[in-house]
Amino acid sequence: MDFSTFLPSFGNVSLTIAAFVVALSIIVAVHEYGHYIIGRWSGIDADVFSLGFGPVLFSRTDKRGTQWQIAAIPLGGYVKFRGDGNAASAGGGENGGRNTMLGAPLWARSATVAAGPVFNFILSIVVFTGIVMNTGIATDPMVLREVPDLPEHYQNELQAGDEIIAIDGREIGSVSEVERIISELPDEQVLDYDIRRDGRRMTVTGPYPVTTMAMNVTPNGAARAAGIRRDDVVTAIDGEPVWKFDQMVEIVTASEGRVLDVDVWRAGEALRFEMQPQMLDLPNADGTFDRRYLIGIQGNVFFDVETTSPGFLTSIQLGVEQLWYILRISLSGMWKMIVGDLSTCNLSSPVEIAQTSGAMAQAGLIDFISFIGFLSAAVGLLNLLPIPVLDGGHLVFHAYEAVTRRPPSDRALRVLIAGGLTLILMIMAIALANDLGLSGCP
Repeated sequence: MDFSTFLPSFGNVSLTIAAFVVALSIIVAVHEYGHYIIGRWSGIDADVFSLGFGPVLFSRTDKRGTQWQIAAIPLGGYVKFRGDGNAASAGGGENGGRNTMLGAPLWARSATVAAGPVFNFILSIVVFTGIVMNTGIATDPMVLREVPDLPEHYQNELQAGDEIIAIDGREIGSVSEVERIISELPDEQVLDYDIRRDGRRMTVTGPYPVTTMAMNVTPNGAARAAGIRRDDVVTAIDGEPVWKFDQMVEIVTASEGRVLDVDVWRAGEALRFEMQPQMLDLPNADGTFDRRYLIGIQGNVFFDVETTSPGFLTSIQLGVEQLWYILRISLSGMWKMIVGDLSTCNLSSPVEIAQTSGAMAQAGLIDFISFIGFLSAAVGLLNLLPIPVLDGGHLVFHAYEAVTRRPPSDRALRVLIAGGLTLILMIMAIALANDLGLSGCP
C-alpha cells in the first residue's frame, strides 16, 4: 500500500493528533473517575489513578494514598484498586480486607465496575444538554436569523428578519410543521414565500427550501476528501444541473460508485471537483439502515431561523433523548453485524476516530464538543458489552457470583479473559484493515 496517498487525508496532522488526544483523554478521565469515585464511596481504596499508559510523566500522591499520574502513552487509562490490578476485578469477597477490590462486598464491586460506562453516559448528556442550551431550538413564529448568499439562478428575495408565514400557499402554523410542508411542495426551483417584513405582509420569491447547499460535510466522506466545504452550493453533477437536494441523492445513488464531476459555487467562484461515491450504511431514526452510495454532503433548509433556549429541564430531556438515539442506533447496528445484515466495513479503528477528531476540531468548537459527546456514548456502550476484559464482561462474572454464591474459578477466568481479549483484538484488526483500505471495503 502507498501510504503517501493515505497520509494527506489527515489534513493538518498536528491538529488531528492533538484533537484525538484531547477528546480521548477527556473521555478516559471521566470513565476512570467514575470507577474511582464510586469505588471510594463504596469503601474501596485506590492505589493509582493513571491517565495514559507507560512511563510516568507526572505524579502526585494525595492524603488518601492514591497516586494520581499522567503517563506517556495517551491511549487509555486505569484505576488500580487496593489488592487488585484494575477496576474491573471479578474476584470474590473472601480475599483481602474490606477496603480492597477483592475483599469488598459484591454490590460495591459491581457498582464500581458499572460506574465507568455510566459516567460516560452522564458526560454525553451534559454535552448534549449544554449544546441545546447554547444553540437553542427554533421559535414560533419562524423568523429568519440569517439568509446565506446563493447563486443568482435561485432568485432568492428572502432577507434576515423576515417572518415566513407560508410557502407556496401552505400556511406554517409552527416550526414543527415545516418538514411536512416541505414534503408537500411541488418540484419547482422558485417558489412564492408569504412573509411579514417590517410589520407588512408581502409575497417574495425564493428557492426550494432544501437546496443543494452543503449544510454539513461528513468528516471522512468523498466530498471532504475532494475539497468540498460547508456552505458550498452544488450546481451540477456530471453536467446535469441540480437545485434540490433530493436530485443530488438520486444522481449519487444511481452512480453505482463511478467517479462524478461535481460543479460547485463558492462565494461567487465556480469550481469543479472529482469524487467517487462510497457505499455506506446510513442509519434511520427507527433503527433500520439504508445501504446506498453517498458522497458525504448533508442537506437541510438553506436558511437559519431565530432560536431560544428551551430551559434547563427541557434541555436535559433533549440531551437524554440524543443519548438514547445514539445507543439505540449503535445497538441496532451491532446486532445487524452479528446476524450478517450489516457489513463489518462499518467498524472503525482509532485511525478513523483520530481523523474524525481532527475534522471536528477544524469545523469548530461546538462540532468538536458534540463529537466528544457522541464518542463518550460509544465508549460507554462498548464497555458494557458482555465480553471478558470489558466492564460488561466483569458484570457478568458478578452476576454469576450473585446466583451461585461463589466467583468463577481462576482457571475459568483465565480462559474467558483470554478469549475476550482475542475477540477484541480480532475486531480491532478488522476495523484497522477497513481504515487502511486493506479489507476490500468500498
